[in-house]
Amino acid sequence: MLSCKVILRSIVSLGLLFGVASGTAVADMTHEMPASEKSPRTQFQPIEQPLAIKGAVTVGGLALIGLELWWFLLSKPKSQTAQAYHGIQEVSITVDGGYEPSRVVVNAKQPVRLNFLRRDSSNCLAKIKLPDFHIAQDLPLNKVTAIEFTPDNPGTYSFTCGMNMFRGVIEVQSADLSEERQMAAPMKKFDRQG
Repeated sequence: MLSCKVILRSIVSLGLLFGVASGTAVADMTHEMPASEKSPRTQFQPIEQPLAIKGAVTVGGLALIGLELWWFLLSKPKSQTAQAYHGIQEVSITVDGGYEPSRVVVNAKQPVRLNFLRRDSSNCLAKIKLPDFHIAQDLPLNKVTAIEFTPDNPGTYSFTCGMNMFRGVIEVQSADLSEERQMAAPMKKFDRQG
């Protein structure tokens, strides 16, 4: 392997060689600027725009700023609670310019099946990664790909595309909390009737 001194000497010698070669080339050149470029301009020349164009550009810029603020600060991700079928919690997620729904609520200590249907042909969304569950799976175009795992602990776990640009969240709730919610639902229904 080359030492740092050898590499440094090579770079310095190449720099000197190019410096000498370009210096002689610049010295040999005789170039005269055209008369229009000789006189320096002392001030900027304003370009007059109609007031309607100025107003339209201002309104368009403010609308784009408002859209960005809404997108990043005010829009909430769509959430879906998993439905249990034969003891497996199941959610279908459409992959098309992101994940729909991008937030999934499941119960801890119960098997989960996420059915990904990829409709977007971009390479970024061709793979799904669930790093907390050590899962990385290719998603074929226009086909449903089932990913199964069992979350042991409550918490929030993310899933991402292959390039980590698009994200989704799996919210795992404790089994006790989900049982309390199920028990409370019939009570509310009974209270309304009685």
